[in-house]
Amino acid sequence: MRTIASVLVVVFSFIAVIPPAHAQTSHAAPQSALDAAVQDHVATGAADRETVLRLLERPDVQAVAGDIGLDLRRAQTAIATLDGQQLTDLAAQAQQVEQALAGGQSRVVISTTLIIIALLVLILLIVAID
Repeated sequence: MRTIASVLVVVFSFIAVIPPAHAQTSHAAPQSALDAAVQDHVATGAADRETVLRLLERPDVQAVAGDIGLDLRRAQTAIATLDGQQLTDLAAQAQQVEQALAGGQSRVVISTTLIIIALLVLILLIVAID
């Protein structure tokens, strides 16, 4: 009976010691992978901001904003404060508007104008909420 108790003590000792010893191995990503992920995130954000700002600099967008009384300078400064999903959504909408405007399609004038107005109002609402 004493041998069984000794064997159980040894087995439980190994069970108790092995997982913490195994936990000492590093499972973290290397620093270069972390740096690359951060650089990718920053580059994506900068590209999204540039897309929205490029749209706001178009004369036809400025004309629509002027017609409805929106301040584009305020919208442009608001773009610098956006990040994450809001910026991604605005950049996607801006790309759609740019593609529609670049194509010269006459049928999309109304929908493009509505998208531009919605985009500008969304930017101003985000600024007002923040």
